[in-house]
Amino acid sequence: MPDRTPDRTPSIRVLLVDDHQVVRRGLRTFLEVQDDIEVVGEAADGAEGVDRARELDPDVVLMDLKMPGVDGIEALRTLKGEGSRARILIVTSFTEHRTMVPALRAGAAGYVYKDVDPEALAGAIRSVHAGHVLLQPELAEALLADDGPRAPQGRGGTLTEREREVLGHIADGRSNREIARSLHLSEKTVKTHVSNILMKLDLADRTQAALWAVRNGEARDGGGPS
Repeated sequence: MPDRTPDRTPSIRVLLVDDHQVVRRGLRTFLEVQDDIEVVGEAADGAEGVDRARELDPDVVLMDLKMPGVDGIEALRTLKGEGSRARILIVTSFTEHRTMVPALRAGAAGYVYKDVDPEALAGAIRSVHAGHVLLQPELAEALLADDGPRAPQGRGGTLTEREREVLGHIADGRSNREIARSLHLSEKTVKTHVSNILMKLDLADRTQAALWAVRNGEARDGGGPS
C-alpha cells in the first residue's frame, strides 16, 4: 500500500505592508518558520498594499498605519470598500487610542504593537484568521468615551433576540464556530444571523459590529473565548 502522509493544515496566507524594509524582513523571517503561516507578498506603502492584496487575495494583511503617500487607514478603507475578504491586522508603533480608533472603525480586525512577542504575533494572526476581533479592554473604554458619531440607538430595536445573543458573542471576539457551539446552532445559521445584524445596523463587518455592541450596551457581561 502507498504511504499516507497526514494532511497539512492549510496555510494562512499573509501579506506584509510596511514602508520599512527591515521591519518586513524581520516579520518574514519569523513568520516563515511557522508551519501554518505563509508570507505571500510584501508592499512598501498603502497603494502598493492595495494592489498586492487585489493580486494575491491574502487571508490576513499585516498593515502599518503611518506610511508615505497612501497610509494604512486609507488602504484599509479601500480594501473594505471593495469587499476584500482579507482580515487586516494593524501592526503599529503608535500607542495613542486616537490613532487606533479610526483604523478599527474602518474595519481592522485588531492591532498589535511592533515590539510584540513573536509568538504573540503568530497567535494574533491565527486569531483574526479564525474570525476573532482583537479589541483590547483599554481601547474599548476609549471608544466608549469617544465623541465621534455612533449608530443611533434605535437601530438595535430591529434585532431579534437571537441576533442580540449573536451580537453579544461577536463583541466577545468569538468566531462563528465558537458562537455556533455556544448557542447550539449550525455555523451556517450563525453566518446568516451575522449577515442580518450587519444589514440591519448598516455596518460593514463584524469588527464594526463589535464596536457598535460595546458603544450601545449590547456587549455581554461574560469574557471572551477561553
